[in-house]
Amino acid sequence: MDMLWNGWGDPARATALPDTVTGLLRELLGVKPCESAALPLAEVDVPESPLGEAARSALALAVGGRGEDVRTDAESRIRHTRGKSTPDLLRMRTGDTAGTPAAVVLPDSHDEVLAVLAACAEHRLALVPFGGGTSVVGGLAPGREGAFVALDLRRMNRLLDLDEVSRTATLQPGLRAPEAEALLAEHGYTLGHFPQSYEWATVGGFAATRSSGQASAGYGRFDEMVLGLTLATPEGTLDTGRAPRSAAGPDLRQLVLGSEGAFGVITSVTVRVRPVPPVRRYEGWRFASFDEGAAALRRLAQDGPRPTVLRLSDETETLIGLAQPDAIGASLEQQDTGCLAVVGFEGTEEDTVHRREGAAAVLRESGGTFAGDEPGERWAHGRYSAPYLRDSLLDAGALAETLETAAYWSRLPALYSAVREALTATLTEAGTPPLVMCHISHVYENGASLYFTVVSAQGEDAVAHWTRAKHAANEAILAAGGTITHHHAVGTDHRDWYVREAGPLGVEALRAVKRSLDPAGLLSPGVLLPAD
Repeated sequence: MDMLWNGWGDPARATALPDTVTGLLRELLGVKPCESAALPLAEVDVPESPLGEAARSALALAVGGRGEDVRTDAESRIRHTRGKSTPDLLRMRTGDTAGTPAAVVLPDSHDEVLAVLAACAEHRLALVPFGGGTSVVGGLAPGREGAFVALDLRRMNRLLDLDEVSRTATLQPGLRAPEAEALLAEHGYTLGHFPQSYEWATVGGFAATRSSGQASAGYGRFDEMVLGLTLATPEGTLDTGRAPRSAAGPDLRQLVLGSEGAFGVITSVTVRVRPVPPVRRYEGWRFASFDEGAAALRRLAQDGPRPTVLRLSDETETLIGLAQPDAIGASLEQQDTGCLAVVGFEGTEEDTVHRREGAAAVLRESGGTFAGDEPGERWAHGRYSAPYLRDSLLDAGALAETLETAAYWSRLPALYSAVREALTATLTEAGTPPLVMCHISHVYENGASLYFTVVSAQGEDAVAHWTRAKHAANEAILAAGGTITHHHAVGTDHRDWYVREAGPLGVEALRAVKRSLDPAGLLSPGVLLPAD
């Protein structure tokens, strides 16, 4: 099944907002109902593909002569236009097809990917890898003009190898996360990577963007799971990772991880896997303030015992109930105060009991109050629902978007305040005071991430309205010592701030890599680095 072309996920799972939330949007934020409905797919006007017959024939030959796997019809091209950021969706709802690929190509193997790259080089076509289409940072549209090919990797969806002695698995990049989990579960294993995009995102996308899952406290980020990668480039194949760790020079795996298609197309990923946990338990804890809760999370992250899932919503997010998207608005009726932490444990019965008891002692010593299993179980039940909620907010006429960052623990309070103030000031000055919510969703011994959700009225030009606010937040992040992105990646949206974060010498080093692997600059131009 394809994802909704102008929204998130499965259209059958869309739900209307409760009356309490609709009332809050109208009364507090001045949100007005949409003046017109989103344009139906059949009414979207797409210019004819600029792909010439010679290029089309070369691409068809590259994928084994399967002409049906070189698609230039309007619907295929629309479904591969942009990603799923709020600006992307707002544009798609109005029928804006700028950035539509000339063709969608579906290879079946590493060799076919190499052949497609060669055909694109011959015909001067840019190429953008396309996995689940879940990018929220402009990672799926080139940052320059000209025809390009969307390389849809869905046919490369196999489990290539499972080494049960070493507990490693080699997966193709087009495997969606649920498919990967199902294949591994047949043998009793799990990857343990469950980001909010889990239902639609792919293994290749996880690697290309340095994804981080909701159980990262226990399983680690995706880049920590990767032991080896194969990369197809216009100059040939790059294989990395022949041992779990090595002192043989700089780690080339780390060069490929997070490269976002700018250096090549990831065609296989070798990851470590773990036995499926027999016990999963999630629970809630309450703290009087965000600062108090953050201090408790820091203690667990630094001194343990570390839970598998560890999240903390600030006061506003707790009040709205965003930590439990399937019950949004319920906390308003109950007037819940303070901050909700969700704490989860996965593993054997003995291990989970031991860690849960130890964590509970730390949380109580840190001022936490046990809120029972219900908040944690509600979070687990609705953990992939927030993007659907965003669609409902857009339908209601609201602007709803997210952004994230990370910093060392000592810088986190100032970073939290700076981003909130930047978003609030920018949107309020534009006449649309926002609701700004935040949670800590990933913790480390030395720091943590901050994940912000912003809701306001759309204003006269919603895309321009959000762009101004996003730029202000980006400036605040860099000024406060945060990283421009923790797990959403760079894309085109963060590129100019990433350049400043990396510095001139760092950028030139990356450009040198790109010149070596992609001398014609055809791969994801303008994504990650400015196009030449």
